[in-house]
Amino acid sequence: MARSSSGFVAGLTAAALAAVAFLAYQASAVAPSPAELAERPGAPSAVPSAPATGAPQQPRKDPLALPANSGKGERVVYGLTDRRVWLVDGRDRVTHTFSVMPSTVSPPPGTYAVTSRSGAVRGSDGVQIEHVVRFATVQDVSIGFSAAVDGSTPSPDPSRKTGGIRMKRADGDAMWRFAVIGEKVVVVP
Repeated sequence: MARSSSGFVAGLTAAALAAVAFLAYQASAVAPSPAELAERPGAPSAVPSAPATGAPQQPRKDPLALPANSGKGERVVYGLTDRRVWLVDGRDRVTHTFSVMPSTVSPPPGTYAVTSRSGAVRGSDGVQIEHVVRFATVQDVSIGFSAAVDGSTPSPDPSRKTGGIRMKRADGDAMWRFAVIGEKVVVVP
């Protein structure tokens, strides 16, 4: 009986080790890599301080950093891919940056100027908005920054042509103070 119970225990041990090895493999297959973790804004860094291979480590891109080739001087910078706005003073310092929800119609990259402003209106999507700062027209749609009075920043209805680039109300306040008529707006990819 002792011989059969020791064989049973050995079998259980082998099965347990196999299960642990399988689960470890599964976890490594679905877990994000350290590089993927480093690219997530606000995520704790899991990138080791020195690569195991001894190769030079690539510098991490700061997701809040002002995009290269975004102009000079005082301006509003709108990053289409980043879905972010930077307010930049005359000494090329970012004074405020924030995320936005793009509209269904986007302006092509380029340099524009603020052409009109409205304190409070109803948006093309029917939502009551404030601090509207318009700077372009594309496909007969006015493009501009605005904040919904109810504070929402939902994704726009893809079946409608809208030009409102939505932001939080506090960011809308900052935009309103900064982007007067004629202010330069640089749109980058």
